[in-house]
Amino acid sequence: MLNITKNTFKEIVRNRFLYLILFFACVFILFSLALGNLTIGQSEKVIVDFGLGMIEIFGLIGVLFVWSQLLFKEVDGKTIFLILSKPIKRQDFILGKFFGFSGTIALIVLFQAILFLWVLLLKNIEITNLILWALFFTFLKLEILLSIVFFFSTFMSNIMTIMVSLMVYLISHSFSLIIDLFVRLQDSIMLQAIRVFQIIFPPMQALNVKDVIGSFSEFSIKFFMYNSVYSFLYILIILFFTVQIFSRKTFED
Repeated sequence: MLNITKNTFKEIVRNRFLYLILFFACVFILFSLALGNLTIGQSEKVIVDFGLGMIEIFGLIGVLFVWSQLLFKEVDGKTIFLILSKPIKRQDFILGKFFGFSGTIALIVLFQAILFLWVLLLKNIEITNLILWALFFTFLKLEILLSIVFFFSTFMSNIMTIMVSLMVYLISHSFSLIIDLFVRLQDSIMLQAIRVFQIIFPPMQALNVKDVIGSFSEFSIKFFMYNSVYSFLYILIILFFTVQIFSRKTFED
């Protein structure tokens, strides 16, 4: 598994499209400096929101279009037969790939986070605990999305995996709006159904603390710890089902 992790990490690091994404991410983070000067009264909030948003958006692009492409290349290029013909357990293949991808996500988020924090220091913006948690939660959201991509890739095509994973990502951010809609409609049956349905989806909205930076900061440490543990458990569960499906999957030569 360790060799697969290392090889996967090296393969992604050599991908030119990844550097293109990283370049534009850095450009947009630096662009927040100019954007802050164009706003009146809330320049600090604009810089913080824009910077955190760019880190997540370009991470999302990376997961959906770089990592998913490399994942499917093993099957499309028939190299999966060569790999699985060796004494390698299928679960080690999946976990090795996942940890290799995760390493690059951590590296990219860390690089962007350092640049983002440098921008905040340059603009004399206080780096609060909530900003640091928002960066960590962004990493968790990308890790959850990566596990979802792995899961759907075991029984869906590349395009379908991207579309469904993106749909899950968007819906997971919208449950409060959906629940509020049915509360207004006073539809208790649909409201309960939505609450039950919400359990299946990842806790993206709870991890989306960047939206309240500058307006609300009264969070208990239990909130951050609970959502961190919940996110890791969600990833483990998704990976468990991914391994189970992949272990029973047959590949056509």
